[in-house]
Amino acid sequence: MAAESTSFVLNRWITMPSALWSFTLDFYARPGVEQACLTLQANGANVCMVLCGVWLGTRDVACDAQRVVQIKQLATPWHDDVVRPLRDLRNQWRNAALEDALLTPLRMKVKALELEAEQGLMMKLEALTGDWPAGEARNADEWLLELAEGDAEKNRDALHVLRIAVGLAVDQT
Repeated sequence: MAAESTSFVLNRWITMPSALWSFTLDFYARPGVEQACLTLQANGANVCMVLCGVWLGTRDVACDAQRVVQIKQLATPWHDDVVRPLRDLRNQWRNAALEDALLTPLRMKVKALELEAEQGLMMKLEALTGDWPAGEARNADEWLLELAEGDAEKNRDALHVLRIAVGLAVDQT
């Protein structure tokens, strides 16, 4: 019974709609955003934090040092201890799965777990930031600059793509 209850709660948690998660899925599907996020990720950025920042920026939530610290304090341990190890394992198995058919479905399960972990992080970020007042600022760029960690020069083009996509997101709402 306890296992069933835990499973039910987990399934409900993963499938619960979330404003940040819904925004993320829509934004990620915009032209160029997926590749920009992969570039940021490859350069060391926590893409969940970046996408949370984009969401906050489109809601005109003011970016300040205290809020940036709160986001980083929440997101960094979850990303480092949960998301990144799953991603690393999935990537380690990429070439081996080409030669071992039994490894491919396991790799897909790890990928699904990685996505669930990212969704969990987004839910945590929304719980932290959801009550921050909207309408205080009109520029998502500050959030992007503060939350896109890594080499600024390497991230320049990817951040430019996100800026363009943010403009599209704002224009369409």
